[in-house]
Amino acid sequence: MVTRLSSFFFRSLREDPADAEVVSHRLLVRASYIRRQAPGIFAWLPLGLRVKAKLEQIVREEMAAAGAQEVHFPALMPREPYEATGRWTEYGDGIFRLQDRHGADYLLAPTHEEAFTLLVKDLYSSYKDLPLTIYQIQDKYRDEARPRAGLLRGREFTMKDAYSFDYSDEGLDASYDAQRAAYERIFQRLGMEYVIVKADAGAMGGSKSEEFLHPTPIGEDTFVRSAGGYTANVEAFETRVPEALPIPDGAPVVFDSPQTPTIQTLVDHLNAHIDRPATGEWTAGHTLKNVVLALVHPDKARELVIIGVPGDRDVDAKRVEAAFAPAEVEQATEADFARHPALVKGYIGPWSAQGAVLGEESASGIRYLVDPRVVDGTSWVTGANEHEKHVHSLVYGRDFTADGVVDVATVREGDTAPDGTPITLERGMEIGHVFQLGRKYAEALGLKVLDQNGKLVTVTMGSYGIGITRILAAIAELNNDDKGLIWPASVSPFDVHVVATGKGDDALNLGEEIVTQLEAAGLDVLFDDRPKVSPGVKFGDAELIGVPQLLVVGRGAADGEVELWDRRTGNREVVPAADAVARLTAR
Repeated sequence: MVTRLSSFFFRSLREDPADAEVVSHRLLVRASYIRRQAPGIFAWLPLGLRVKAKLEQIVREEMAAAGAQEVHFPALMPREPYEATGRWTEYGDGIFRLQDRHGADYLLAPTHEEAFTLLVKDLYSSYKDLPLTIYQIQDKYRDEARPRAGLLRGREFTMKDAYSFDYSDEGLDASYDAQRAAYERIFQRLGMEYVIVKADAGAMGGSKSEEFLHPTPIGEDTFVRSAGGYTANVEAFETRVPEALPIPDGAPVVFDSPQTPTIQTLVDHLNAHIDRPATGEWTAGHTLKNVVLALVHPDKARELVIIGVPGDRDVDAKRVEAAFAPAEVEQATEADFARHPALVKGYIGPWSAQGAVLGEESASGIRYLVDPRVVDGTSWVTGANEHEKHVHSLVYGRDFTADGVVDVATVREGDTAPDGTPITLERGMEIGHVFQLGRKYAEALGLKVLDQNGKLVTVTMGSYGIGITRILAAIAELNNDDKGLIWPASVSPFDVHVVATGKGDDALNLGEEIVTQLEAAGLDVLFDDRPKVSPGVKFGDAELIGVPQLLVVGRGAADGEVELWDRRTGNREVVPAADAVARLTAR
């Protein structure tokens, strides 16, 4: 098919949009693929829809190869299914809620687990109907607090979400593996580097969870790799727990520590006034930092929690969010401290001379959790819960305990992975996520089938998502130069971009002949036949648009010669028109 630029809905921009932060955002707007409507919300123009459709087609082909069948749900969903699973409340402010004229509650769906579950419940009742995998490609909506980077983090985005249904755990494993393999084929066809990492399931729930991350400096995710092959999103990284130590004799020692509300001032005071440990100087790693956080639960209940971490580390915001989801996490306020006078700000610890302040034996009502590195027999310097007083030689398992362990401290380059090898930290962008949901949604919504023995069993489910629009932006980030986009052939909006330049009718007439031949050969052609547009503008637009194969009909048209231009390699070659068509159709 031939698309003529003279009548195509297209207008390029010469300047970058003011709000564009990343390359993909700048080029997709400038080349007339998308236009901003509101923060995180974009209109799709004809060029953008063509690329999006090609990307979706690749996904559809691989879903079909993996045995999945396509359905389509509305974006506008009623409250009741989400209420049944608890997610109406758990999502908090992260979703768009609305009411119809009768006062009934709806949401713009961020995901469709409930809808898929209820559909299968409505139609299937026997193990003979399973396994089943169905999917949709649908727009999703999340009320992002800070939409950014164009299509990479928006409020409206397109996803492919698939769901598998099995009556046994073994069946779920097989369905999960099939979808995981399909994802690998999709990303390989798109030419995208990816790393599969262990991930936190978050609000989705379930057990096994893996992310497909595309390594990129602009990614919002940090992930770890170890020399032994361990990979994990930083939220799901498991700290290697040290062995417990023998409980030493002795007793904790309270000491005056004037003007030491921070770890650094405490370490300076220790080295100036307290006998040094056998390992040499006091360091932040000898101290126990007690961080007071407030958890705001979906029902708006506020709960304080205190986390003890080694003083040479901080609490990582993303790890904390994952650990306490669906609650939102905030720093404790002055009002929180005022309600708990036993907490002496700047000098908080789990113990005082009067006994336990935090942990299992305390009566504070505040949960006290510790880092996995805080094990029996480890000795710490920490607050004594008195103004300008600290305590040293405070031993876990002898002098204080905790209500539990939480792995939320910052992860550092060189930390030890669970496999015993050191890790590196890298940035990445999530492009796919696969979950073993298990029976969470089936139990909440009553999805059961009769097994071989005529007994009702709860169906077990998997969930598999790919961010279509995010991947499109990621491909644009990967494939460009200082002139514009350079699409991979697999998703390019056109197979060939023919540019007719020069004065007179020779170039235009030859261009018409060539595009007719290309169309007859089955190629999708963009023909720049715009009259009274300078060659410079035409070439500038061609470079912006990014079709990888250009055919230029210009000065040599009278002699039957054209120029083939490969945008990716930059190679330009003058050839007879007949040869050019043959070469393009053979690629």
